[in-house]
Amino acid sequence: MQAMARVMLLVILFTAGVIRYAASQEQVAVTYEKDVKSIISKRCLLCHGSNAPTIEEFNKDKEGFKQQNKGPRMDTYENLMIFVNGTDTGALMRRLDDGKNTKDGNAGNMYKTLGGTDVERAENLVVIKKWIGGWTLKRNAEITDAERKAIKALEK
Repeated sequence: MQAMARVMLLVILFTAGVIRYAASQEQVAVTYEKDVKSIISKRCLLCHGSNAPTIEEFNKDKEGFKQQNKGPRMDTYENLMIFVNGTDTGALMRRLDDGKNTKDGNAGNMYKTLGGTDVERAENLVVIKKWIGGWTLKRNAEITDAERKAIKALEK
């Protein structure tokens, strides 16, 4: 009987430990609402805010919008996800990459906007990479199913 009670106690303690671990992991998960939205709001929405064109509108007149310092709209989670794991998968990653993942070592054209200093840019990139999970510089047509599934980009 004592052996059975010990086993039950161990099962209860193990289960409690698993639950605590899962809860702690959930708390440290990087999400759009908690971690990324503020970076995007501060660093990107001047050109990619609610007054920016949709991706469809942008594609019809890229040069015209670029001259106006307007890129495609990224002002909501849904709009941003187009460039993370949607019809333009990888676009956000290619543009924000620091160049450490490229053959030529060149940073993406929007890396410089991630912060006012090298340290701020690097810190913001770490947050965004953790959020996305499956960081890829591939275009939508090149990405595998496994790579697509590795992209987390949690909203909440």
